[in-house]
Amino acid sequence: MFDSPLSASAYEVLGVVATASDEELRRAYRLQLRRTHPDTGGDAAVFIQVQRAWDLVGTPELRAAYDRGHGFADDETSWDGWRAPVPRTDTRPRAKAYGEAGGSRRRVYLAQVRQWAGAEVADPYDPAFVRTIPRELRRLLANALAEEHTARTVADLGMGFTAWHDVAVPASPPAPGTGEAAPDTLDHIVLGPSGLYGLMSADFGEIARFRGGEIIGNGTGSLAPVTALVTQIRTIARAARVRFGGGILVLPDDDLAQAVTPLGAIRGTTVVVVRRSALRPLLRTGVPGSRTIGGTELFDLRTRIRQTVRFA
Repeated sequence: MFDSPLSASAYEVLGVVATASDEELRRAYRLQLRRTHPDTGGDAAVFIQVQRAWDLVGTPELRAAYDRGHGFADDETSWDGWRAPVPRTDTRPRAKAYGEAGGSRRRVYLAQVRQWAGAEVADPYDPAFVRTIPRELRRLLANALAEEHTARTVADLGMGFTAWHDVAVPASPPAPGTGEAAPDTLDHIVLGPSGLYGLMSADFGEIARFRGGEIIGNGTGSLAPVTALVTQIRTIARAARVRFGGGILVLPDDDLAQAVTPLGAIRGTTVVVVRRSALRPLLRTGVPGSRTIGGTELFDLRTRIRQTVRFA
């Protein structure tokens, strides 16, 4: 929460401007607590957001640190923005990875920001600037960050896993019920002893709601995320002549009511929606119902995918 380009700031949650005095901030916090408390008919999720916002700005010291880290202070030397991550230099064994997680979305984001601004922008990742751009542009950045977060999680699984990021998907027909083709990239393919999985990393900027095995809400736009993920997996499975153990949709922790939400079989593909913090244990144990992979089969699957995939 508050770290996504789509998130409301702590000040917005509390209903004050960033320049409010400490006393105005305190009064706003108390007012929002009364308005949102579940015992008085308020929304429990919003009530928790109000408490978390206060935890970030409730004292002068906390507020100063928050302002420096979120573009509200004149001195922002400690803020490094939502820039692409610097390659790690540690020597720990890591999963083998191919492709650039979030790369295509970052390139589109930068191009569209330039087009929107009508000129080069000094720092397109500065949080003060990001708050001024249209939500659809912020969504591009948020989803790029989501992909990068998943890539770091997969890398930490170690040498037994292999990942392909930002995988180009051959053109596919419109997904059933949507009238539009699925996105032309699959965020991640992950192969390990627990199985072979296709992953979508997303940030919709709101608590996920489900209907008929699909995620719905204003944050998804025109995309049917689960249907798109399944379509991408099936397309790559045919091209590489492999069988996936399931599809995983990864969302920010605050956007899911529980760590793992199974959606069952969607067009023959088992799909689960998972919090970011629960992704690592899920990939280690496997999607429920998937089978373990080992020995020559693991090598064969890795070879087939490497020979088939192209990157966005």
